[in-house]
Amino acid sequence: MSFFFLISGFTSCSLTNPIWFVKTRLQLDQKRNNRLTVRECIRQINEQHGIRGFYKGITASYYGMAETVIHFVIYEAIKARLQERYSGDSTNWTDFLRCMVAGATSKTIATCVAYPHEVARTRLREEGTKYRSFFQTLLVVYKEEGRAGLYRGIGTQLVRQIPNTAIMMATYELVVYLFSDSH
Repeated sequence: MSFFFLISGFTSCSLTNPIWFVKTRLQLDQKRNNRLTVRECIRQINEQHGIRGFYKGITASYYGMAETVIHFVIYEAIKARLQERYSGDSTNWTDFLRCMVAGATSKTIATCVAYPHEVARTRLREEGTKYRSFFQTLLVVYKEEGRAGLYRGIGTQLVRQIPNTAIMMATYELVVYLFSDSH
């Protein structure tokens, strides 16, 4: 199962990185008078770096797959403990609340562990040559900004991801429950 997860994650990162790269470049565009259009951004990247330019920061995306692995391992462990503790209870809405708590907790831990890859990926997508590779970028950020630099923006990430993941995991469990033969 985890092998297929890694293959699908690798494929997804590889195919969608150009889209995310352009999005990040447009977000970082600071020309006040003349904002880049998507077409201009794509042309500029292609002219400056060719097709390879659209894959800048992809190694950080590959490292980011670890966040999802950590999240699911912790989620399944928490869910198993909750099921063990509350076994014998009939399935009701509190089961889905427990799944929400398990999802929120596991995603919080995974995000806190793996967040520096988000910073590295964004920095690698900036224009310029200061950041050249994943580990070099982490080292430069750490040297120049300390640990806080590696976690810049994590608060916003958690505010967005925790409720999203809690709802997503509870919804997933509800759908599995509704389509299972055991209810």
